[in-house]
Amino acid sequence: MSELQEGTAATNPNAKNQKIAVLGGGVMGETVLAGILAAGWPGEQVVLSERRAEVAQRISERHGVIIGDSNTQTVSGADVVVLAVKPQDVGGILEEIASELAPTALVISVAAGLSTTWFAQRLPQGQPVVRVMPNTPAVVGEGMAAISGGEFATAADLQLTEELLAQTGRVLQVPEKQQDAVVGISGSGPAYVFYIADALSEAGVLLGLTREESRELAVQTLLGAATLLRETGDHPALARERVSSPGGTTIAALREMDERGVRAALIAAAKAAHDRSVALGIELGQ
Repeated sequence: MSELQEGTAATNPNAKNQKIAVLGGGVMGETVLAGILAAGWPGEQVVLSERRAEVAQRISERHGVIIGDSNTQTVSGADVVVLAVKPQDVGGILEEIASELAPTALVISVAAGLSTTWFAQRLPQGQPVVRVMPNTPAVVGEGMAAISGGEFATAADLQLTEELLAQTGRVLQVPEKQQDAVVGISGSGPAYVFYIADALSEAGVLLGLTREESRELAVQTLLGAATLLRETGDHPALARERVSSPGGTTIAALREMDERGVRAALIAAAKAAHDRSVALGIELGQ
């Protein structure tokens, strides 16, 4: 990430009066939009562009935001533009809106695999861009978002991005070269947890529990274990050792997982997600 310049966007006392344009009303687009509102931006300052009219209407009724007539109309006069569409669609949208962007408008992208350099090649010279890798737990306010500023992003732009995303969960600034690794850990990570939850639930059924009992036991155990790690700050290995009594049930289970390569499989899965993120950027012309 380039050296950040000082700016005024986030320190502006009238920041909540800024116009925010959100392009894309899918799950992540609506989640970011809801987070922006929860962070204190009034609905009349948030404009959504969504090509599916029924989806746009539902979001407008649910959140009280304005619906733009088009992408270009939505971003016109916007202080912040959030791109929450599929990576494959970003290039076409940038062709539409580039000429309508204010020179100081902050562009925030949640599209996987697309670097700020990729955006710089398609936007006017000097346009500030912040790249974000969120994840789906943002829907319930427990997301993990990693943000990186492009060449022209200021410290204030990054601070403003953090403020916009704060109500969706936690936000971490990382050098952009680490964004593909973030995809492998937190971006795709919820799916690994869902996979484990499903396996534990099936195990419970195998062992004689009902599906409802098994699901509740699995989900609460995962939630509790993650909360314990967060609240104590313990290294996962230390927390694991504390519940692994010599000759006990837990150490027997962990030995079985090691013999079956569960640890290696999770590391390989994260590496595969990382590699796919890199490849996606290449495929889209990075």
